[in-house]
Amino acid sequence: MTETRTMVLASALEPTAAIQLDIKRAELNGCPWHDVKSMLRDVGLRPTRQRMALGWILFAKGDRHLTAEMLYEEATKAKVPVSLATVYNTLHQFTEVGLLRQVAVDGSKTYFDTNTSMHHRFFVEGENALVDIPDADEIVGKMPKAPEGYDIARIDVVVRLRRKAK
Repeated sequence: MTETRTMVLASALEPTAAIQLDIKRAELNGCPWHDVKSMLRDVGLRPTRQRMALGWILFAKGDRHLTAEMLYEEATKAKVPVSLATVYNTLHQFTEVGLLRQVAVDGSKTYFDTNTSMHHRFFVEGENALVDIPDADEIVGKMPKAPEGYDIARIDVVVRLRRKAK
């Protein structure tokens, strides 16, 4: 089954313009090298070796949640010569152009989500894991009214879970 999803991404090079990309999710699972290159070029990022390698590691396994440290560890295991600072910079660049969504948990831990669609997440305390909430269309019952001169950009809900005591 091939699901096509349209993402609207704001390009860092053209802040007022939106770029529409049709991405076949089935093709991203496994994400061939040339797809990462196209993805980066389509959002105005130069496909450097480090961006290419980190993009391939990020998107090769489908939708998931990673911290910079987790990505750095995967890159190290894959023998990708990259510093933790470069991983942070790359994650923030990918977020700025809409390839990732940043999810802050506790103000001390930041995850990057490869699924940029509107959805909510469970945070499993003690395991430090984020899990997408399936079919969570009605988590927020009534939308708050934005102050004068503002629009609501998005609403992120993180529901905290902890294992029941035995």
